[in-house]
Amino acid sequence: IEQSVVISKLTMDLGQVAALFTSSVTTAFIASLILGGVMVAVIMESRRLGVNPDNVATPIAASLGDLITLSLLAGVSSFSPLDVRCRPSNLLFLPAVVCGLFLLLIPVWVAVASLFPSIRQVLKSGWRPVILAMSISSVGGLILGTALSQLHFGAMAILTPIINGVGGNLVAIQASRMSTYLHFWSVPGALPATMSDPCPGPCSTFCSSNVNSRSARVLLGLVVPGHLLFLYAVQLLQGGHVSLTPPFVLCYLCAAQLQVLVLLYASGLMVPWLWRRGLDPDNFSIPYLTALGDLLQTHPDLLLFCLSTLNVLFSLCKRLNPPQSEKRNLNFT
Repeated sequence: IEQSVVISKLTMDLGQVAALFTSSVTTAFIASLILGGVMVAVIMESRRLGVNPDNVATPIAASLGDLITLSLLAGVSSFSPLDVRCRPSNLLFLPAVVCGLFLLLIPVWVAVASLFPSIRQVLKSGWRPVILAMSISSVGGLILGTALSQLHFGAMAILTPIINGVGGNLVAIQASRMSTYLHFWSVPGALPATMSDPCPGPCSTFCSSNVNSRSARVLLGLVVPGHLLFLYAVQLLQGGHVSLTPPFVLCYLCAAQLQVLVLLYASGLMVPWLWRRGLDPDNFSIPYLTALGDLLQTHPDLLLFCLSTLNVLFSLCKRLNPPQSEKRNLNFT
């Protein structure tokens, strides 16, 4: 297990790989357990105080998820029996034992979760969006690494998590609110009267008088103040190592505003589309949208590309979903 393997011209220690894999699995287990309990407590307390849980639970889950996961990963990986630098020779098998234990626990968790009908459905269909979102985010990470090596711009590595986190949190709130609205006013497979258009245009998404459009405008208005606050914090913590000139800040804010604009419009297309097909947007839309936000800010040209793509998708959506009068004519014919 301590032998070395050369893959893609990189020397990789199998002992370190085993320790990394074990640390990751252990971290995911503990973080999921902690976050699940925190989310239940936050939602129950929000309902007791009369606060919409969509506005509180979603950003807390996103922010605490990163913080708790990174903290646990650092602590678990430095645990001496897992650290290859100080692991005793008689504990070389420990990573395999830990991974085997988690594998044996999978049937137990599946059996417990299957006792609840709503969770049983998530067991069947909840893996696809998570795995696909992880793949999209991984592609974004590869693009970001290439961009950093070519641009030699150190501030990008600091600012990219901020712009991705803000955009992901805001679009997650919007998708969660829209999903709650659909669950309250309609049944899966049918859209309410206020969302009868399956492919709303940008004006309908941001300029109409319905509740989802108003929330989109509010979230869009939070982008600039929020990023200015984070930029000020970065400037203080970096101690002058990051130069934030006015032209750079202006371009940064424009990119952040455009990213959130695209994500909110994408949620306006994706959530009704999923609902019409009987899929729960809470389980499907949020992973896709947050992964799209990670992908958008990894390269400057991707924002313009995404705008063009959304324009094409909007046109195709209109063609595939003709107005009701045209549908009646087609059915009559």
